[in-house]
Amino acid sequence: TIAKDDDRPRLIVLHQVGSHGPAYYKRAPEAYQPFKPTCDTNAIQGCSQTELLNSYDNTIVYTDHVLSQMINTLKEISKYQTGLWYLSDHGESTGEHGLYLHGSPYAIAPSQQTHVPMIMWFSESWKQHNLAQVNCLSQQTKQKLSQDNLFPSLLSLLDVKTQVVNNKLDMLSQCK
Repeated sequence: TIAKDDDRPRLIVLHQVGSHGPAYYKRAPEAYQPFKPTCDTNAIQGCSQTELLNSYDNTIVYTDHVLSQMINTLKEISKYQTGLWYLSDHGESTGEHGLYLHGSPYAIAPSQQTHVPMIMWFSESWKQHNLAQVNCLSQQTKQKLSQDNLFPSLLSLLDVKTQVVNNKLDMLSQCK
C-alpha cells in the first residue's frame, strides 16, 4: 500500500508465475477455469490433449483477469500518470510438433515458445503529457520486438539518461 500523501515517483514490478507448465492447474483459481475438463497433475503425459489445452487456456483467462484488475486499479489513481507494461518471458508449447512446455533452443523452438504478448497501457493523464511517445509506440504494433526492447524502452519512457544502454533497442528511438 502506498500512503495517500506520498507523491514520490515509483516503478512497481510485479512478477507473475502466469502460464508456466507443467502445473497449469495451479495457475488459475477455480472461479477462472471456464474450460473443462482439466489436467490436474504435473504429469501431463497422463492427460488428454483437450485437458491440457483447457488447463493452459484457463491460465490465460486468469492472467487476463489479473491484468484487467491492475489496469482498473491504475485508472482509479487519477492523481498520477500511470502505466502498465506486460511482457511474457517465453511462450509454451502444448503439443505442437510433439513439443511441450518451453526451453527449446531458439533456433528450433516453435513460434508458440518464441512469440509472446507485449501489452502496454497508459492512463489518460500519462497520454496527455506524453503524446509524442504514445504516437511513436502506436507505430510499433506490427514490429518484431522482444524482451530485449524492455529496458531500453522503459528507460526512455521514464526519461532516464544513461550511456550503458543500447539505444537501438529503444522502441522510441526512431521518433527522436
